[in-house]
Amino acid sequence: MSALASDLSVEDVATALAREDYLADEGLATSIFLAIALQRPLLLEGEAGVGKTEVAKVLASWTGGELLRLQCYEGIDVSQAVYEWDYARQLLHLRAAESKGGPAAAEDDVYGERFLIRRPLLRAIDHGSGPPPVLLIDEVDRSDDEFEAFLLEFLSEYAVTIPELGTFRALQPPLVVITSNRTRDVHDALKRRCLYHWVQHPDFEREVAIIRLRAPQAAPRLACQVAAAVETLRGMRLYKPPGVAESIDWTAALAALGRSDIDERTVDLTLGTVLKYQEDQERARAAGIAELVRTAVARGGTGA
Repeated sequence: MSALASDLSVEDVATALAREDYLADEGLATSIFLAIALQRPLLLEGEAGVGKTEVAKVLASWTGGELLRLQCYEGIDVSQAVYEWDYARQLLHLRAAESKGGPAAAEDDVYGERFLIRRPLLRAIDHGSGPPPVLLIDEVDRSDDEFEAFLLEFLSEYAVTIPELGTFRALQPPLVVITSNRTRDVHDALKRRCLYHWVQHPDFEREVAIIRLRAPQAAPRLACQVAAAVETLRGMRLYKPPGVAESIDWTAALAALGRSDIDERTVDLTLGTVLKYQEDQERARAAGIAELVRTAVARGGTGA
């Protein structure tokens, strides 16, 4: 068990996250606790906007470890993820040595650590003293098979070999959070290496609590009505159902317009705040904005 988790409980984790303004349900808090206790990577899957990336951010804020974010994309390779050499500085070093008329610079001089550009994976295992960093490997489903295979090897050993310098190995493994929007399936081998949690949209009560926490300027009943409206929108089989981030943005937008309750005209005018595809907006309008508002007001109540 890691030192961080030696005197923690699942309830302690949930409380610590809440202090960082992240309201985790019991399942997510349990997964985070186990990832810390067992020093295992945590793979979070779920639709975009449910708060997966935010987990790593609040963990870094809570533990005091540096947040190291690796944003994955198609074609990402070692030079973007682990390290590369600063060729411009190496060339300047060679030219400076030549201009002084001395012996040519030795290979050890050119390929020393001062010319090494550390990318997130190398920084995560060679972080020095202090609390372990939080390594966020974001949207791993966007990377290709080759990088995923490399990532599996990295997570198995927490070590990287640089031919010119040798092997860097973590004395204390980082806290690793991997996210996936499931645009493709992550390979079983990587899933077996990780603890796994599917992050769902929050239920109505928790979403209201999140909105009130993140948009405190809004009237309580407005937070309730927005949560109810978003709940209805998610049931419309949209191309991109709104996430919690959209719920917060929509509430903030309505509050900025001076609204304490939702109404048909304002919802229609601000629909782009919560639905980011024209096809989804058309579907919501076809279902009836008036009915959406009526249901939200009835479900949201007074918010008291």
